[in-house]
Amino acid sequence: MPHLLFYGPPGTGKTSTILAIAKDMFGEIYKKRVLELNASDERGISVVRDKIKNFAKGAIGTSGSAPPFKVIILDEADAMTPDAQSALRRTMEEYSTVTRFCLVCNYVSRIIEPLASRCAKFRFKPLPQAAIVQRLQLICETEGLFCDPAVLDVVNKVSGGDLRKAITFMQGASRFTGGPVTAETIIDMAGAVPDETVRALVDTLRSEQYDAMAAQVTDITVSGFSAHAVLRQMLEVIVDDVDFSDMHKAKASIKLSEVEKKLMDGGSEHLQLLHACSYIQCVVANKSPLPGAA
Repeated sequence: MPHLLFYGPPGTGKTSTILAIAKDMFGEIYKKRVLELNASDERGISVVRDKIKNFAKGAIGTSGSAPPFKVIILDEADAMTPDAQSALRRTMEEYSTVTRFCLVCNYVSRIIEPLASRCAKFRFKPLPQAAIVQRLQLICETEGLFCDPAVLDVVNKVSGGDLRKAITFMQGASRFTGGPVTAETIIDMAGAVPDETVRALVDTLRSEQYDAMAAQVTDITVSGFSAHAVLRQMLEVIVDDVDFSDMHKAKASIKLSEVEKKLMDGGSEHLQLLHACSYIQCVVANKSPLPGAA
């Protein structure tokens, strides 16, 4: 078994996979052979030099058919500082004969190259719809919860391939309703914008009626919907809309990404959403956007 690097979106089974592998390999001596550090632990350079190094260099005895090494699991490894990762690289080299490391992260680009090059990389993709629906059906049967297949499709859509998020939505909706889960409850739990609302907004972008578009943006903002959710769903509708040319789709995608960055930097949700919509409206109408909006 080499050093491992599991990366991919949250809720796709990275941590569950390595825990299942470790428990299958070590069985009853799992706690003696496996050290797991997750995002709640302090993982600065001092922890690498002390806790991780002390566990890595410890001797191991023979134990039946168990592999002759230990495993250290570092969950959310992309949150480690570059200095801590550099110290970890040296530890991996020095004790590779008795210890294997498994780094679990969402963004492999945040793992320094010397560390990543020492690991076998495995990319976890968002789970397919069939897998999520099958698992949710099993949970519903086990918990005695009736759920319409159409509702499970809605859960899959709003979760975006994240099984953990899908289960959380189902659990929250079940607690909230106290009975059968409905699609409307799932959408409310997820904070998603109704499809008809997004499509109505996109329809106003094809017109040259600025006031109508501004009124739509104001209604969405006042309703309390997240601007991030609106941008994401707008992008999906625009990309799938045959009435938008490839050039319009490209310019809209770039502008939506720029606006999302400004939102993450603390920009006003109403102003940034209005900015994105007015820009796309000008692009579709083949007009020059306002200065600074290009």
